[in-house]
Amino acid sequence: MRIFDPHIHMTSRTTDDYAAMYAAGVRALVEPSFWLGQPRTSPATFLDYFDALLGWEPYRAAQYGIAHHCTLALNPKEANDPRCRPVLDELPRYLLKDRVVAVGEIGYDSMTPAEDSALAAQLQLAREHELPALVHTPHRDKAAGLARTLDVLRESGLPPERCLLDHLNETTVGPAADSGCWLGFSIYPDTKMDPDRMIRILRVHGTERVLVNSAADWGHSDPLKTRHVGEAMLAAGFTEDDVDQVLWRNPVAFYGRSGRLELEVTAPVEQLFEGNSILRGGA
Repeated sequence: MRIFDPHIHMTSRTTDDYAAMYAAGVRALVEPSFWLGQPRTSPATFLDYFDALLGWEPYRAAQYGIAHHCTLALNPKEANDPRCRPVLDELPRYLLKDRVVAVGEIGYDSMTPAEDSALAAQLQLAREHELPALVHTPHRDKAAGLARTLDVLRESGLPPERCLLDHLNETTVGPAADSGCWLGFSIYPDTKMDPDRMIRILRVHGTERVLVNSAADWGHSDPLKTRHVGEAMLAAGFTEDDVDQVLWRNPVAFYGRSGRLELEVTAPVEQLFEGNSILRGGA
């Protein structure tokens, strides 16, 4: 079983997670920029974070045979903080970088006017840079949040086939599927979706344009949930080809629209990145 996790926050995870993911079949991933829990107070802290997603994390992942890519954006939660909004002026130069495969996560948290403005501006950046968009649908008021998201998407002119609507569930999958966008589902231990609920959605809506992710971060989450969904699909009677479509070919097809996927990983060798080693005591 080959797995491409299209949404996981490895900045929050350990090298043990990388090793376990590789053993489970994960060979590629996308790490969206997101809220780190502790509020940031200036654009400079975003830029250091972006640099880490472009340098340190691909280095860490490669040591475990996993191809690392990222998406960059001002996230919905911090779009409400005027101290953070100037990062929008810095984004264009970062969106030119290799391994940046989409603009994201963008979208809504609390559905404020500031979030409206940030979403519209970043969809425009996706159009200008010919990149897909990874859109975070809100965890509260999901149906209303999706409806508002789809309105802004239509106004943006970004083609729906270049948009991935993430964090969907049973209440939002129908309208999301009708929109023509790609469909993202986050599988969590306690919240969001679980493998059994995912199977029920796949039985109704099929495997086209469906991406399954772990969205693992600093909270209670599991970077092996993609594997669990694949196993649940097989147990439910889906074919190995169905599993490969959902867990590999669909994320490759969506993020491949960026023209920047690099799925071949050089055999892991211990080396330095900016003078640093992942081995304690190494350098």
